[in-house]
Amino acid sequence: MKRPLQVTLLVLSGLGLLHASLFTDLSLRFVKEGMRPMLVASGVLLLVLGVAEAWSSQKPGSGDAADDHDHSHDHSTVPRIAWLLFLPALSLLFYAPPALGAYTAAREAPKAVTEQRYFDPLPATSPVLLTLTQFTSRVQQDHKRDIGGRSVRMTGFVTPDKGADGWYLTRIIFTCCAADAQSVKVRIHGAAALPADTWVTVTGTWHPGGTLGTSSAPAALDARTVKKVAKPVNAYTDALPLF
Repeated sequence: MKRPLQVTLLVLSGLGLLHASLFTDLSLRFVKEGMRPMLVASGVLLLVLGVAEAWSSQKPGSGDAADDHDHSHDHSTVPRIAWLLFLPALSLLFYAPPALGAYTAAREAPKAVTEQRYFDPLPATSPVLLTLTQFTSRVQQDHKRDIGGRSVRMTGFVTPDKGADGWYLTRIIFTCCAADAQSVKVRIHGAAALPADTWVTVTGTWHPGGTLGTSSAPAALDARTVKKVAKPVNAYTDALPLF
């Protein structure tokens, strides 16, 4: 690839990474928050390399001998396939791929809940603030059945379930990045579904079924209230939401 194109590609890639990870939150659609500093460092490094490459090409006599050698042996133009390298760099600057959401969650099985034997007593406050994973674990593994009859509050986004009763409150979890994303879902009964991917906070009580405290009990909630909320900053974790 010709030197001016190399410089342009390095600079565009560096600017794209910085745009996605430093100046906006776009990187959080694809990687965990903890990887953000590495993306920023990579963007800075690419910019430095691009500037260094451009500066070295401007030094008097720095490329004369090499250029004479190249012209004597190579009269070809840049291969067309090389131009495709600009697409990912430009996409980081001008096109933001959609975030993972209901479309992804509806097409995969829920994340398996880790086995847990001991549960701390639920706080006396009402409603109890829980993550979707905590609620599922309590319903299916807490033999004390403390969750029965308690009012709980959870936050996630709407995943429709066409042709069935209810819809899903959902969170998508990144272990590392979007490639290993998994979802955790709680079925909501007694409330009409808002549009897919709408972020909501749901308050209600466990929807009876099976035997509470065993795997036969469904991770489901009888909704009392459904409130539309803004998408939290930590959207790709199953933690209590940070707004």
